[in-house]
Amino acid sequence: MDGTRTVLDIKEYPDSEVQKNRVLTLEEWQEKWVTGKTVFHQEQGHQLLKKHLDAFLKGESGLKVFFPLCGKAVEMKWFADRGHSVVGVEISELGIREFFTEQNLSYSEEPIIEIPGAKVFKSSSGNISLYCCNIFDLPRTNIGKFDRIWDRGALVAVNPGDRKRYVDIMLSLTRKGFHYLLAVLSYDPTKHAGPPFFVSDAEVKRLFDSVCNIRCLEKVDALEERHKSWGIDYLVETLYLFTEK
Repeated sequence: MDGTRTVLDIKEYPDSEVQKNRVLTLEEWQEKWVTGKTVFHQEQGHQLLKKHLDAFLKGESGLKVFFPLCGKAVEMKWFADRGHSVVGVEISELGIREFFTEQNLSYSEEPIIEIPGAKVFKSSSGNISLYCCNIFDLPRTNIGKFDRIWDRGALVAVNPGDRKRYVDIMLSLTRKGFHYLLAVLSYDPTKHAGPPFFVSDAEVKRLFDSVCNIRCLEKVDALEERHKSWGIDYLVETLYLFTEK
């Protein structure tokens, strides 16, 4: 074996169908927040987003940015502080409240009329609105359309059988001239059931190619010590930028 070969050279695992019937319920996701099993949260923000921020924002101001399955992502504050308008959706009310508390932001809450039992949490400054609901109910709201979408921990968390429906909703929320940034993970899916789920390059193409130009910005070795408990020995994160065809 060539000693210069790196983890990034590993071919995609052929059995990409092995996770296709995996299902996590909304209650299971909510329980992760209650029990503190939120290792997917990145306190320092996403390093690849920082690195490619200029390619994503293109120097534009006053953008409307969407965070699907946002959790308490610190990047929402980054964008708001830069003068952009941020909208997120998250099933966990606890996660949303933790975001506002940890970022020292005052907020209000109100019911979402179109979705019984759902709420929207809004920063007092008015530039961050987080919808607490099932993302598949979102089209019932008048949420508007977006210039940018930052999809990290979202497509990889959606049950594999729901991906097409999820992507259709995401693309229905885009404005003309949109930029959609997606981070996905590759590993041996026979060794870890997910989430996060394995998403192949071929799957990305299948889901987005008909509507978007697809550009791979970077692939990085993302394996950390904690991932070894999953039983995997490699983990590659890929960052894609989608633009309008």
